[in-house]
Amino acid sequence: MGMSESSDAERHPNPIDLHVGARIRMRRKILGVSQERLAEDLGLTFQQIQKYERGANRVSASKLYEIARSLQSSVAYFFEGLADTTHEGVAEGGEPFVHDFLMTSEGLELAALFPKITRSKVRRRILELVRSMAEEEAAEGE
Repeated sequence: MGMSESSDAERHPNPIDLHVGARIRMRRKILGVSQERLAEDLGLTFQQIQKYERGANRVSASKLYEIARSLQSSVAYFFEGLADTTHEGVAEGGEPFVHDFLMTSEGLELAALFPKITRSKVRRRILELVRSMAEEEAAEGE
């Protein structure tokens, strides 16, 4: 592998690695586990966890299995929602990849808190609010 191939990979992480990394980050945050604690549990450095979460480093199958055990989830959890994306890192509807959303503190908090709302009517109202705000912002951008 030539030098340019490796630098291209660093600049443009694989969308699947981005997705898995975002799901690792989300699960870790939901459980309130620090990068340091997860790293210690896995025998890694917290920098390695950061690289996994950013999609900069690919997680091996055995390491993903260990991460799933440490974060009390299934391996499949880290691939959930992946079918909704294309290989270009964009959702089928042309929207940005969920990774960008999950890498923000607001996105993570929303992802952690929204499932705790059990009343479907309230969940629908929140979704309607967010949808109307997004439509309003899109209209302002035109």
